[in-house]
Amino acid sequence: MKLYSIYHEKKGLIQYKDKKRTLWLASVFFPLLPLYFISVYLRTGQEAIFVVPLIVSYVIIPLLDWMIGTDSSNPPEEIVPLLEEDKYYRYLTFLTVPMHFIVLIACAWLVGTHTLSFTAIFLVAIMAGGYSGIGINTAHELGHKNTWIEQLLAKIVLAVPAYGHFTVEHNSGHHVKVSTPEDPASSRMGESIYSFAVREIPETFNRAWQIETKRLEKLKKPALSFQNQIIQSYALSLLLQGSLVLIFGVQLIAFLAIHNIWAWLQLTSANYIEHYGLLRAKKSNGRYERCKPHHSWNTNYVLSNIVLFHLERHSDHHAYPARRYQSLRNFDDIPELPNGYFGMYLCAYIPKLWFKIMDRRLLSLPHINGDLSKVNICPNKRNAIIAKYN
Repeated sequence: MKLYSIYHEKKGLIQYKDKKRTLWLASVFFPLLPLYFISVYLRTGQEAIFVVPLIVSYVIIPLLDWMIGTDSSNPPEEIVPLLEEDKYYRYLTFLTVPMHFIVLIACAWLVGTHTLSFTAIFLVAIMAGGYSGIGINTAHELGHKNTWIEQLLAKIVLAVPAYGHFTVEHNSGHHVKVSTPEDPASSRMGESIYSFAVREIPETFNRAWQIETKRLEKLKKPALSFQNQIIQSYALSLLLQGSLVLIFGVQLIAFLAIHNIWAWLQLTSANYIEHYGLLRAKKSNGRYERCKPHHSWNTNYVLSNIVLFHLERHSDHHAYPARRYQSLRNFDDIPELPNGYFGMYLCAYIPKLWFKIMDRRLLSLPHINGDLSKVNICPNKRNAIIAKYN
């Protein structure tokens, strides 16, 4: 375990060991889990094995999160520059990129070369899509960094789930408007995840295209050109997925369609739970206050954090988006989810359960304290919510 040391004029010698240093390898190899289930199927011929990935995601990981517990510790701020400079952490994100390609190609090979029932094809597509959705998280970590290699790798990995507009939209759209009614990627109190998906997916694509068009206009370049970052990533998607169809046959078209939609829904699920009902105050000049830690839902469950590059420390990420995953901090008195992301996804898929768990938790936050004027409320549910909670 590497020891980081620095001498501070007032505090003296400060030393720190990242206890999760080796555990971060889980973020690299977790996306490869479908290969295990494919191998079991090839040995046994039992299609039922493809149900197990859903059980792992929505039952086993949430239970293990509760059993293992949370870690709210932070690295000393004086040590953070050393952590950020340590390329070990960076190389882990680089290494994760090809893992997503390997899994999609392996699943496509299975569907294209074996006789599977329609149910099994559907389940394999869901399995592949779930782990390709995690590829958007890999792109999320890479796309926030300002090195050319990380920006390039973000575009490349987004080719797997065919979501090439994500980095443009997320960095220049979502981070600007997060936790406001103007942000299609911030869910509102009373809005189900299904209503949110119908609003979020098309509106974020449109916003990304508008942002990239404006960028190219400043450079006096046409939007429909290969200098368009969105087109670059989608061209890679066409090359990748088109090649799979050519190699393994037209039966891959339905498989890839299900795969892509389920991968997109993983991002939608994350966006839904990360800012539900939270609202930045609007200042007298009409602009919103700066994004602060209490404008994102946070969670410190160890297992789901180490397989998602600390995505769940979302409060610090939005307040300080340039921070690398190994340096993200916990804060006191911020919105806390009652389980890790996988468990909260399952809750979100059952709207009545989600509202029962989250609405009162939202209203009881210290900075809201029951004041509905401080909540981002779904417009067509506003009257019902006011009647219920006032």
